[in-house]
Amino acid sequence: MTPSFRFPNQPGNSRLGATLLTGKTKAKVFISFDFDNDRVLKEFIIGQAKKPDSPFFVIDGSLKEEQPNWKWEIEAEKKIKNCDGVIVMVGPKTHTAPGVMKEVKMARKHGIPMVQVIGYKDGNYTAVKDAGRLYSWNWENLKNIIQRWS
Repeated sequence: MTPSFRFPNQPGNSRLGATLLTGKTKAKVFISFDFDNDRVLKEFIIGQAKKPDSPFFVIDGSLKEEQPNWKWEIEAEKKIKNCDGVIVMVGPKTHTAPGVMKEVKMARKHGIPMVQVIGYKDGNYTAVKDAGRLYSWNWENLKNIIQRWS
């Protein structure tokens, strides 16, 4: 089966992002989430990125193993500054998660657009300060937001 996009090292790509065979560029998206409480949200959004009509792919910034904090911050900032946008997945405690706060600050520093998406159907959620507008999570919202970045 042929993939529906080309990776940057293939001929015809002028951006770092993948290109849909239709010629549209897929947005590179960094997902910020509360690592201690909402890892499942990252998996859900990665699943949506794999849909055939998805306008984005996910740049994975999660740690694979325990690392010193400074090393994680350097790697996360590299990934954030090379993406088209950041989606902050909002759960009940996201607004107090130290890693999310640092990622938001990095995105702001590099002028990367950000939005927040409520990760769960039920509950009362507090927006993360300075992380962009808060949206409900549905496929049409997500596609419309991200298509502006590519």
